[in-house]
Amino acid sequence: MYKRLIILSVIILAALCGLTWMGYHSIRIRAQGLQGARLGEFAAVAEQIRQDVTRKLDEFMQTEQNRPYTDYQYYYVPENVAPGQQQMPVLRSPLAGRLEQGLAYGNFQIEPDGGVITPNDNVDQRQDLAESDKDLYAKAGLNRKNIEDNLLPAMRGTVPGSLKMNLYSQGGIAPPAESETVQPGRLSKETSQKSKSSQNYPIESLQSKDLKTQVYRQRREVFEQNVLSNTAAQPQQQQAQQTEAQIEQAGGPDRQQAASINESQTETVQVRIEPFFPVVVPGGQTSGDPALQQAESIFGGQVFLLRHVQIEDRHLLQGFQLNETKLVEQIEESASRFMREGMSFELSPGANTRDPQGTYAAILNFGFGDLVLNLKEIDPGWIGKEIRHLRIWYFSIIAIVLLAVTLGLASLWRNATAQIRLTQKKDDFISAVSHELRTPLTSIRMYSEMLEKNWVKSQDKAAEYYTNMRQESERLSRLIENVLDFSRIQRGRKKYAFNAGDINKSVADVVEMMRPYALLKGFSIRTEPAPIEQATFDADAVTQIIVNLLDNAIKYARGAEDKTIIVRTKTDGKFTLIEVEDHGPGIPHRQRNKIFGQFYRPAAEATRETTGTGLGLALVKKFAEAHNGFVEIISAKPTGAIFRVALATQT
Repeated sequence: MYKRLIILSVIILAALCGLTWMGYHSIRIRAQGLQGARLGEFAAVAEQIRQDVTRKLDEFMQTEQNRPYTDYQYYYVPENVAPGQQQMPVLRSPLAGRLEQGLAYGNFQIEPDGGVITPNDNVDQRQDLAESDKDLYAKAGLNRKNIEDNLLPAMRGTVPGSLKMNLYSQGGIAPPAESETVQPGRLSKETSQKSKSSQNYPIESLQSKDLKTQVYRQRREVFEQNVLSNTAAQPQQQQAQQTEAQIEQAGGPDRQQAASINESQTETVQVRIEPFFPVVVPGGQTSGDPALQQAESIFGGQVFLLRHVQIEDRHLLQGFQLNETKLVEQIEESASRFMREGMSFELSPGANTRDPQGTYAAILNFGFGDLVLNLKEIDPGWIGKEIRHLRIWYFSIIAIVLLAVTLGLASLWRNATAQIRLTQKKDDFISAVSHELRTPLTSIRMYSEMLEKNWVKSQDKAAEYYTNMRQESERLSRLIENVLDFSRIQRGRKKYAFNAGDINKSVADVVEMMRPYALLKGFSIRTEPAPIEQATFDADAVTQIIVNLLDNAIKYARGAEDKTIIVRTKTDGKFTLIEVEDHGPGIPHRQRNKIFGQFYRPAAEATRETTGTGLGLALVKKFAEAHNGFVEIISAKPTGAIFRVALATQT
């Protein structure tokens, strides 16, 4: 049986070790899953930001693409004027009075001769000029100077073919040297290598790849009036250059020849407006807005968005500088809206500015430059904390399971050991019962055969044999009664008959019944009854208690010098006490709790020197508990033991 228990324990412990290893491995996988899921959340947030920024830029570019070409001039003639009207109304451009138009800063138009006009050129000519107008005029002048000093030189040889031919064939701008060429939409810096926690997010809205070229027709007189109105408002030097260019285009000072050319022209002109394309201009910045200074540029240079406008054989460039400050604000606003719990962000220019402390780098690629949106964990250690808490819970559960398994195995081993001991005790009990039954039966058989065969001639001897037969029968009856009572108690079928009576009389009757047996063994019994009022008790149970205690005293005190057994009764108010005192060797303290156990024997059955089945004292305890009492052992003086049985007083 122990072998099976060992095998079962090894299997359970091995299974528990395997469960512990699998759980720990699962926690590691859980940690990796949390990191992957969190990285996925960052990627999802980055994609949402990209889509939102793209949507905003698409709307902006659609608005700018649909803007009439006349908005880039400081005067324009409305389209709905009556045909043939001699005095056409001239209106201020809707872009006049401010430099910022959302993401557009400083709208401008480059004339065929290389001149630059803006919607704010003639602010200083207003009669009611305010201080804000003066500031606007100063910034507009700086913006014009920035275009003339940086954009125009950098654009030489870079614009689309037709514009290049017409723009640079007018004599206004000299062709550039090869080394000065700058590719539109490209920076000199290459995108750095991306780490595994970064991803490129293309934002091609400013490339205007989805926008189509607009082609429509405009009344010639409106177009000519627009040209004349804006020419008249130009500074004197620019006006003289443009007049000279117009005369040269017309073929000389012969106005009649120019008039004949006009007569051959149609009443409408075709206006062709191509989509915007970006141009990045490295170099100094002379813009009047401090927010757009080169030191603050996020793309390594000024970004201009230009479009080619062609009206018959007249070619124009219109555009604006990208307002990087507003662009950053738009990106930050989108990022703020889509940030999830525990996330923060930081915007950095250039793909090589990825924050090493960031969790995820979303590289917003505009085609002409990159912005890095560094997404960060507000609490970088939250996954570690989550895993630590998970580990604490897991190992706490494992500890509880291990404790439970240990207690279970310990209980199993204890129960198995108890079962083995109980089995041994039952074997001893069967051996003891067999011995106890055989001895009186053998004596009775022997005496009965001698009397039957008339081998006993003396009447006194016959009377002695009859007495022995009666005593052995009584002994056999007590033994069988003990076994039956124990069996009834174990099955819960023992019934008690509690009746009022004199307990001293019951004790005296039992003593008188046991006295001959005690005298035969060389013992004398003395009673010391105390006055006890009538009480309620089970007479058979009290009889069994006294018989078993006297039998126990006779068996274990047989070697005592004083072979007097004292039976006394008394009361303390709550209990009726029955004491049986002998002067034998006594009972060691370590055995005083064990001797009331079932089948308990002080020595092995094969070597024991006393008779009995190991049930007598166990029944004494059961009967005492049935009377709501108890049993205890007290050392007697000078030697011996006192068995005290307390029965609860019942009235």
